[in-house]
Amino acid sequence: MTIFNFSAGPAVLPKEVLQQAQAEFLDWHGTGMSVMEMSHRGKEFMSIAAQAEADLRELMNIPKNYKTLFLQGGAHLQFSMIPLNLLRGKLSADYVNTGEWSKKAMDEAKKFCYVNEVASNADKKASYVPDFKSWKLDKDAAYVHYTTNETIGGVEFSWVPDVGKVPLVADMSSNILSRPYDVSKFGLIYAGAQKNIGPAGLALVIVREDLLGHAPKGLPTMLDFKVHADADSMYNTPPTYGMYMAGLVFQWLKKNGGVAQMEKANIAKAKLLYDTIDASNGFYHCPVNKPDRSRMNVPFTTQDAAVDAEFIKQAEARGLLQLKGHRLTGGMRASIYNAMTMAGVQALADFMGEFARRKG
Repeated sequence: MTIFNFSAGPAVLPKEVLQQAQAEFLDWHGTGMSVMEMSHRGKEFMSIAAQAEADLRELMNIPKNYKTLFLQGGAHLQFSMIPLNLLRGKLSADYVNTGEWSKKAMDEAKKFCYVNEVASNADKKASYVPDFKSWKLDKDAAYVHYTTNETIGGVEFSWVPDVGKVPLVADMSSNILSRPYDVSKFGLIYAGAQKNIGPAGLALVIVREDLLGHAPKGLPTMLDFKVHADADSMYNTPPTYGMYMAGLVFQWLKKNGGVAQMEKANIAKAKLLYDTIDASNGFYHCPVNKPDRSRMNVPFTTQDAAVDAEFIKQAEARGLLQLKGHRLTGGMRASIYNAMTMAGVQALADFMGEFARRKG
């Protein structure tokens, strides 16, 4: 039986990447060493890190005046590092509240500054992207933070806010590399790796150089972006195997048409699932406003929690795994990141159709 893993993260990785990592596990390129045994300052690993950065910069067309950092602590640590590094003496920052991950970022930032909630979708259970015309931005804010895709609620921005001269900060943990972005529109982009990049334990930060070097006096060294930038992410021992795996994923992306081709595939996969939901005559329901539906995370329910549980159980028997919705939302959630194949999405859509016919 073919297994399809719809986990929200840690998530499915490309089969070709796993096979390459397996082949190189004991002996990387004739060195007699596994990557996880290498010194991070040895020429072997330094070449891996340099290639990974070069490939990421090519895939995202990152301008020269941006630094790319490979860090630890996931997006959660960035919730703290961003205000600590980007406040630059200012007292407040703007945050857009579109769901659970936005709220986590806001709650952490409140420890360091006043958080101005410029917009929220809480009035309709986090089911839409607030119209930009309604945003109450502060021209004196240190930065504007938003979450491009809410993994739990399945709400995704299809546009990039124009916030003028105030630096725009984006948590792209769950949709980075799934669609093209103009990096020059952002002051900082960050992402946990465990959805579209590689295994858990690595976080990417892409930061404009003029935003570096403004950390307050007394800030712990490991929390200073400039320290990591000056050391090319090698200030301490970085997550070496995670960087290696990310590099393999970047190479896989390049071989398969890059980010533009990923976007085409992701549009097709998401359309298939949403069409299946919408064609079910109300048997399935997606709570998200149609224009704001995520291409990465598709939440849906039936009208009965007991039927939802039966759906998940029967899906598992068919090899369709990790479809249980988040504990805060219930129901089901299919995460269809870059590495999820159309075959997997088609298998899920076919099962959804069969289940609805039997139960509807």
